[in-house]
Amino acid sequence: MTASHLILVRHGQSEGNLAAESAARNSLERIVVPARDPDVELSEVGRQQAAAVGRWLAGLPEEERPGIVWTSPYRRARESAEIALEVAGTELRVRVDERLRDRDMGITDMLTVPGIRSRYPEEAERREWIGKFYYRPPGGESWADVAQRVRGVLTDIANTERHERVLITAHDVVILMFTYVAEGLGEEAVLDRSRNDPLKNAAICRLSRDEEAPTGWRVDDYNIDTHLRELGVAVTAQPGASDEVGAGRG
Repeated sequence: MTASHLILVRHGQSEGNLAAESAARNSLERIVVPARDPDVELSEVGRQQAAAVGRWLAGLPEEERPGIVWTSPYRRARESAEIALEVAGTELRVRVDERLRDRDMGITDMLTVPGIRSRYPEEAERREWIGKFYYRPPGGESWADVAQRVRGVLTDIANTERHERVLITAHDVVILMFTYVAEGLGEEAVLDRSRNDPLKNAAICRLSRDEEAPTGWRVDDYNIDTHLRELGVAVTAQPGASDEVGAGRG
């Protein structure tokens, strides 16, 4: 048996998300983050959101529950998985894969778009010319680079993972790229999805193997938040590294 179903969960609201939102609201050039990107923790709301994911997992029929977790090494993603599993009352092996980490923003890390324009005007111009999908800040990654990482993860999961269902906890742009690859989207289509339906914190997406689909995968659910709303947990869609504000924590 190899993996045929993926449950993708963006991490809950993080302290970095709050810092990025505050910087955008106050028109600041720099995001004051509480820790380096891999160490940013969940906020209290983020922990509540992760717990709601756990309750959702507990409510799944036995045959629809995941058998293993693959997670980004970043603390906010690992913490989301840990809380969800504890609330669900299940113990699963957790596999940490660095390819699931958030996008690397290079020299623009911790800067808002106004900050990038002020400190690196030539980079702001280059980004505008190249476009959001292919622009790679010096020392960082483009969305296309993240998509390459995701393709490798999908191949490994599909061909080597013995569990039929896999839970993945990661970041907004990473999960967005999973849907991009699975649906064979183009540049404009994925940019449009990001603008009009940005991934919420602790939102759920589901992918399934489909041999008749051009990519071998299909997207069954995207950006589901009913598990949050049903429990009265705050629904947040706060900026991350993939967003227009710059290098928030996705």
